[in-house]
Amino acid sequence: MKGIHCKVLFPFLLGLLFLVPCPAGGQEELAPSPIVSTVDFNWQVVVNNNDFVPGGGRKFNSYNEPSININQLVVFRGRSKGGTGGEPAHGVFTRNMATGTPLMTLFDRNTLVPEPNNLGTMFNEPPSFPRIDMWTGTIVSRGNHQPVWNTLQGDPNESRAGTTGIYTNPMGTLITGASNLGAVSEFSFFAVPDTDPPTRFDVFPGAPSVTDGNTIVFKGNYSVPDPNDPSMTISRTGAYFRILTDPTGDAGGNSGVAMIADTDTSIPHTRKKKFGSVSPPSAAGGWAAFSGFDNEDNPTAGGIYLAPLNGRNLRLKSVAEIGGPVPGELRGTVFNRLGEGVSFDGRFVAFWGAWGNETRTLVLQCPAEGNNARNAYCREKHPSGFQTWVPVHQGIFVYDTANGQTTVVAKSPTSFDDFVSWKFSGYVPGMGMGESEDSSEPARWRSGSFVAVSGLADGELNDATFHIAYKARTGQVIEGTYANPVDGIYLHAGPGNLATAAVVTTGTDGKSIDAAATGLTITKLGIERDGFRGRSLVLSVAMGSEDAGWAGIYMTTVPDELIK
Repeated sequence: MKGIHCKVLFPFLLGLLFLVPCPAGGQEELAPSPIVSTVDFNWQVVVNNNDFVPGGGRKFNSYNEPSININQLVVFRGRSKGGTGGEPAHGVFTRNMATGTPLMTLFDRNTLVPEPNNLGTMFNEPPSFPRIDMWTGTIVSRGNHQPVWNTLQGDPNESRAGTTGIYTNPMGTLITGASNLGAVSEFSFFAVPDTDPPTRFDVFPGAPSVTDGNTIVFKGNYSVPDPNDPSMTISRTGAYFRILTDPTGDAGGNSGVAMIADTDTSIPHTRKKKFGSVSPPSAAGGWAAFSGFDNEDNPTAGGIYLAPLNGRNLRLKSVAEIGGPVPGELRGTVFNRLGEGVSFDGRFVAFWGAWGNETRTLVLQCPAEGNNARNAYCREKHPSGFQTWVPVHQGIFVYDTANGQTTVVAKSPTSFDDFVSWKFSGYVPGMGMGESEDSSEPARWRSGSFVAVSGLADGELNDATFHIAYKARTGQVIEGTYANPVDGIYLHAGPGNLATAAVVTTGTDGKSIDAAATGLTITKLGIERDGFRGRSLVLSVAMGSEDAGWAGIYMTTVPDELIK
């Protein structure tokens, strides 16, 4: 990161002068960038509540965060409300913004699950946001459904299997890239690597990724017998990839799943500690970036790592580590938390990190909108609210894999007050698995930070210039609750101390995004890891309330004045 000599005055906001302390290594942290409010972002509607779900008579009413490739092909998970005589529409949809083609369906509740499927099973739910290859039109998404395979057809003791998988379209047609059918002899290539007998994956938490047009990268959970009590099982997890050697085949050929890291993998730079958890990876350019820790809730080792997807030399390369130095802070200041939501474009890795012991206590109240069963379950578990904490010192960083430098993008409490968002999600007892987002894990409060990096915003990936979009909050915590907080998506160019622009913030009139939302206040904003490619940025935005509001997915292009 670019630095300046110690003990100099640096111009800050409002024309004031501040003496910036010297960080580790004898260089100063650059003062936070001023937020530029004069930059205009022009928005295009990808989809909004005025659009009909393809092939049906119902209009969309909710959306997850979208993904986009370098050619402005947008993919998103969308839903409608139920109507007379039918269930709500749930599915994964696309729209090519470069050509302006109509919305198209990748799969929905009327789509037959690709082979293997000898039961004629249809999809029920895509339980996480879909992602897209940076350079191609290959999309990847999880899908939940009823069992797809009967191993003993016609036998009274028939056995049915296969209730979840990862689905992709390397040649345009949807195929099965991964499945929990790995214990079925015909489909042992779906099994957990190096298991004998073949062990099936139980679930694939989070959102899988895709690179090189035919390589899917994902997190997988599975169970093994407890050596101390064979009647019990032990849960295991890992990060994996599978190269689809026959992209035209129903299951991408018979090449097996390969491991990146699992709970038998030693954490780099430790002698005996092994990963206890890993995050769903991000993949680009034949590499994967992921986070992994010894203990997800209270990590003492682990970090963010890169791995080549070549199946031969999977030695992990460290990006940032628990106990590693925090750029721009005083010597001896180290990371004690690192985020799971890592964005990677083949050169730059964007991530969240925290340090220090100071915290703010938050009391989270159960949502009033959304799934009624999940909201009721939340109120039953947390009738007085859920008490948690967030670190006072946290920030957004970008690591350059070409030169090994880490750039500070923004920090709290200097630039913003918080970069962590909270959501109550997951499977509720008694709820059908296909009806629940994040249905691979029980419902609970989850936290996350949201970043998306693009080294191609200036048209070049072989230079050190990057642009990053991230979500941040400004507001004062009073008795565990943010009072009148402002959430925003902010855009920063680096490295160096370039201006930070407010792309869109809550509390403003929706007409700034969508003329159909004039008079409605923007209430929610969403961005995900693959939501910023080239100069194209896509967001999910909600205005007003769920019952009396507006929502959609919108695309903008980074203005010329923000291109370095």
